[in-house]
Amino acid sequence: MSRFSDMIRKSFGEGDAKRDAGLKTPSTVKRFDNISYGSHPTWNLLDVYRPKKAKETALPVIAIVHGGAWVYGDKDVYQYYGMSLAERGFAVVNFSYRLAPEFQYPTDLEDICAAFRWIFANASEYGFDTANIFAVGDSAGAHLLSMFANFLTNPECKKAMKAEFPKAKLTLPRGMHLNAVALNCGKYELGTPKTQDPMSKEILKDLLPKRGTKAELELVNSVQWVTEKFPPAFIMTTPGDTMRTQAHYIADALNDHSVPFCYRYYGDKKNPLYHVFHCNMKQPEAAKCNDDECAFFREYIKG
Repeated sequence: MSRFSDMIRKSFGEGDAKRDAGLKTPSTVKRFDNISYGSHPTWNLLDVYRPKKAKETALPVIAIVHGGAWVYGDKDVYQYYGMSLAERGFAVVNFSYRLAPEFQYPTDLEDICAAFRWIFANASEYGFDTANIFAVGDSAGAHLLSMFANFLTNPECKKAMKAEFPKAKLTLPRGMHLNAVALNCGKYELGTPKTQDPMSKEILKDLLPKRGTKAELELVNSVQWVTEKFPPAFIMTTPGDTMRTQAHYIADALNDHSVPFCYRYYGDKKNPLYHVFHCNMKQPEAAKCNDDECAFFREYIKG
């Protein structure tokens, strides 16, 4: 493991614990915890959150692909954020996935596929409206979600992934689609020198099996795979986001392919906010951002 990955696990863990200190499960939310969706007993676990007032009604689904520089994070770090989305009228699936460097790419993408297979297989039990599937991702999770969306919608991306990783379990459920996605403070352009800061280069060595060759970086550069079939997207960043320039790369790609998207820049010089501020349930601006994203999703609910 690189020193950067080790540092991220320590510093991010301390920051998230401080962020969520004192928070409790809202009385308005019903939760189902630690459900197995795959073969790994620790990492392939998920939670489901539903608004209690919905009772047994089938609800549109939001799946959370958490961030953490591909090397940190799990569903527990995202539970309060996830439950806040459930309070807005969605069934939320919040899952952990296997992390680098112990599990290298595309293991994380395999787990995303497995989580969606679980959603479709268990729709009746947990009240999922599979005609209305949405997903949110932040930071590295936004990258993984954008790659998943490309794998789902671009046959050339799927072909390249399967050629490079023929043993990877990247099966999608029948009828799988994404009505829309939210990409928050993400990193999307990985394959060019201008986007390769020293920390990212070292972390990508932990993530990728061949330690970040040119071919690998091109393969996981999600911007290059965008087509007109990419799902409508809500893109968010802030002045205090260390990856804020990345939002332009994905927005330009969507614009070039006439994909509907909403671009939001929260905060200003006096209140720059910070990377993935929307996960802090104690911050008023987080509520505004999450309201906006859920409103965007509602525009794409079918039926």
